[in-house]
Amino acid sequence: MSVSTPSVGTNSSVQAEQGTAGSSISNSSSMSLNTNEFLNLMMDELQNQDPLNPSSSDPTQYLTELAQMTSVEQETNTAQNTQDTAQAQSVSQAVGLMGHSITYIDQTTGNKITGTVNSVQITSSGPTLTVNNVGGVTLSSVTNVS
Repeated sequence: MSVSTPSVGTNSSVQAEQGTAGSSISNSSSMSLNTNEFLNLMMDELQNQDPLNPSSSDPTQYLTELAQMTSVEQETNTAQNTQDTAQAQSVSQAVGLMGHSITYIDQTTGNKITGTVNSVQITSSGPTLTVNNVGGVTLSSVTNVS
């Protein structure tokens, strides 16, 4: 029989420290539970639990975890809805500029350019404008609308 000894190091006070080597834990999406999987797991645990010999864990732990999972899910939904609303407002602003004269800063030269908005393109990064047949003008570069 062999016995392994834990590693020994020193702290800032030069005192010996003992401990075991740690391991890293990663949480990939394939190892995480969604809400339905968690509820199924909780129901299986509750159905198979012996009422005369309850598990050593706190019985309210499931409800606490369920509440936390629900809270995270609601926060995720709120964040997604906020992002969708912001994108819709951005598109609406861009469409509202069609036919108007604007001044924008050219991102390559830094010069201020004035022209009329001819069209709006909806891209994955947000709407862009075509001004005097020059495309790719972002809303953030617009400095004046007249």
